[in-house]
Amino acid sequence: MLTLINLDIFRLIKCRRSKESEAQRYRSKKVGEQAEDKARANWSNGLEFLMSCISMSVGLGNVWRFPFTAYENGGGAFLIPYIIVLIVIGKPMYYLEMFLGQFSSKGSVKIWSICPAFLGVGYGQAMGTMCIITYYSSLIALTLYYMGISFQSILPWTFCRESWGDGCVDSLPKAVIRNTTRKLQSSSELYFVKEVVKEKNQIDDGLGLPDLNLTICLFVSWFIIFLVIRRGVKSSGKAAYFLAIFPYMVLIALLIRSVTLEGAKDGILFFLEPNWSELLNLKVWKEAVVQCFFSLAVGLGPVIMFSSYNKFDHNIYRDAFIVTSLDTITSLIAGITIFGILGNLAHNLGISDIKEVVKGGTGLAFISYPDAIAKFQAVPQVFAVLFFFMLFVLGVGSIVALQSAIVTIVCDQFKSIEFWIVALITSICGFLLGLVYITPGGQWILNLVDFYGGTYVIFVLAIFQLVGVVWLYGLQNLCDDVEFMTNRKVTIYWRLCWSFLTPVMMLIIFIYSMLNIESLTYRGNVYPKSAEVAGWILFTIGLSQFPLWALWYIQGHYENSITTTIKSTLTPNSKWGPSNPEIRIKWCEFKTKLKEERLRQANFKKLSFFWQKIHNIFGNVIHINDSNVQLDNYSFILSVCKIIIEYFSLLVQVATIDMIKGINKKLFMITVICCEPFLSQVEECVEIKKKTHPDTVMRTSFVQFLYLQKGNIS
Repeated sequence: MLTLINLDIFRLIKCRRSKESEAQRYRSKKVGEQAEDKARANWSNGLEFLMSCISMSVGLGNVWRFPFTAYENGGGAFLIPYIIVLIVIGKPMYYLEMFLGQFSSKGSVKIWSICPAFLGVGYGQAMGTMCIITYYSSLIALTLYYMGISFQSILPWTFCRESWGDGCVDSLPKAVIRNTTRKLQSSSELYFVKEVVKEKNQIDDGLGLPDLNLTICLFVSWFIIFLVIRRGVKSSGKAAYFLAIFPYMVLIALLIRSVTLEGAKDGILFFLEPNWSELLNLKVWKEAVVQCFFSLAVGLGPVIMFSSYNKFDHNIYRDAFIVTSLDTITSLIAGITIFGILGNLAHNLGISDIKEVVKGGTGLAFISYPDAIAKFQAVPQVFAVLFFFMLFVLGVGSIVALQSAIVTIVCDQFKSIEFWIVALITSICGFLLGLVYITPGGQWILNLVDFYGGTYVIFVLAIFQLVGVVWLYGLQNLCDDVEFMTNRKVTIYWRLCWSFLTPVMMLIIFIYSMLNIESLTYRGNVYPKSAEVAGWILFTIGLSQFPLWALWYIQGHYENSITTTIKSTLTPNSKWGPSNPEIRIKWCEFKTKLKEERLRQANFKKLSFFWQKIHNIFGNVIHINDSNVQLDNYSFILSVCKIIIEYFSLLVQVATIDMIKGINKKLFMITVICCEPFLSQVEECVEIKKKTHPDTVMRTSFVQFLYLQKGNIS
């Protein structure tokens, strides 16, 4: 405890001495600061940031991932764990990452000046982001391809080819179902599998060569992505208005159309009908967390990157609430739309069980939706073009954020390189890596990389992120910084989630996932051993970034001993804090004042380590102002509860001993002596409360009861 106090005193002195030097530095180096401000641009206005966050979080995952995940994990009952996960994990993580970026004006790697030993968390998240970018771009290429063929007079997926056999059913409004014992498949499904991706049943003999048409679409996609991000937030911010608003216009139109289709009611009821038994299955909660991460893009870096371009006083509290809530609403709209379409598809195929027409993953976007559009009576080409253009816009909005996060990491590290050059190089690399996913075996690799490189790696590193920021930097330090930036007290909801609920819930779900992990399959087929080994290598490389970069930093900043070095790498370095020198000076003054008050507070309350942590979670319970002790409601409740618990724990201990050994007056006298300070503390709390809140009538009957019990014992 003395070491911690001495450390705080050292930081106070250091912070005070830095005030004049920083002020002098600010006045003498305006030219350098202007150059730095130019390098770190700002959004033209707050609405651009909000629209960019919406376009990032509302993407393909809401359309083709959420509906199938909900169906597989309890239907309507899945909404309960999903909303709970959103409240306990999604919102706290999103708000935390928004704060980290805006407060420090740094990307997802540079923000680890808050805890330098955790630098590898940022690099590991960047690697996971790159894995997602590579296969996400291939999905965008597919949407562009479908949009192109939708201009034909007859949609090519609406009719069967002779080579597909008798099990094919035309995806037309009034298709004739052939009499056959074979399992029926819609022409939209067979067109996707046999004509578009030319999917292989196994990848033992290799992946095959990239498809020429999809290669062209992939190149065009990356060219558009480069055009959007080439100037950073100056260009992507303007595009965000269209990327965020247009998809909702098409999605609402499709929702109206889907609920009016014949058989749609059965599909929607199938989606919303809850399977309550699934709530006790931890796998459902794991899938809710994965969906939340994938949809909101937390733990990947884009949220930190976007917010780093904000002005220091921007209202991220409001934006975090809007984006997380809108993301959930969009997922529900997409779920109702897709299952309305699936209900109509089952009706047209003469299938009573909707499970038989449900397709997971990309099948929802490129099989079920096209099949429904083909059944539109009037100009289905128009709806097809709009729908796939919507998917394209959704995909571009998300990948622009992911790609910008990588570009920002590189530019933060090498500030002399122009932003557009880094954007061009990374776009070329993204295109070349994306070629793997447009081969006949590409869908196999997509599923593999998503599982090993884009799910568990991000999940584990997100836990480390919370540990580094909340537990090592400190919950109280974090809340102080949030309060300084937002001018808003951090409520118990955020404190409790950041410090305990979010990391513990994520840790439990991760341990469960590892204990129950199964061999990965694709369409019911098992992967070759070599593919599984490659997947685990990918997972290991991503996760090993954390210890490797920690060792690298410790070696490069070695001090007197290994213990001293580790301690210094687990505390913020001089680069942590607001980047603006004027704001940084005010921040130092703010922190200095708080630490001085807490030193006086520590002498006044003398809390144990455990109760100090509880105190941090519930907020500042004792505030010192002009040497007058003020006790607020949190203080009174927490202090009295603490005293009552300790008092009765002693009584229980004594009563238990007496039941075993018989009445012992000496033990009772020891209890009285031990409880005397507790009763005095209760009385002191009540008196302080009366002085600071004279209009409040305090109920002291319980205190009198305690004294009465004390008298009886005596």
